[in-house]
Amino acid sequence: MFERLRRALVESFVGAIALGYLLAETIMHFVNIFAAPATGWVTRNELRGLVPYSPMSTGLSLGNALPEFIKFAGLLLIWYVLMRWLYFNPLKKDPPQPAPQRSDLDPNEISQ
Repeated sequence: MFERLRRALVESFVGAIALGYLLAETIMHFVNIFAAPATGWVTRNELRGLVPYSPMSTGLSLGNALPEFIKFAGLLLIWYVLMRWLYFNPLKKDPPQPAPQRSDLDPNEISQ
């Protein structure tokens, strides 16, 4: 069953499109690893009057990057497993089917 699914995904290019989308999402989460702490810092500075002051809230917080790192690592692992399953091993070739014999033709007509 998995071999038939694999063959359908590879031959119809749906697997390649899905892997491309998954890789794009992985790259976006990688970029967000660096953007999330800066976003949190800007948000804390904008809302300074509403949030009680604490010394920890003045700098960049790497805790904001942790969820993005987990998403990045998970998506990268899924992408690698699917890439390996779909494309690293060649598809098994079906044996060629013999041409059907037409019994309604006269053998003398075939040889002429």
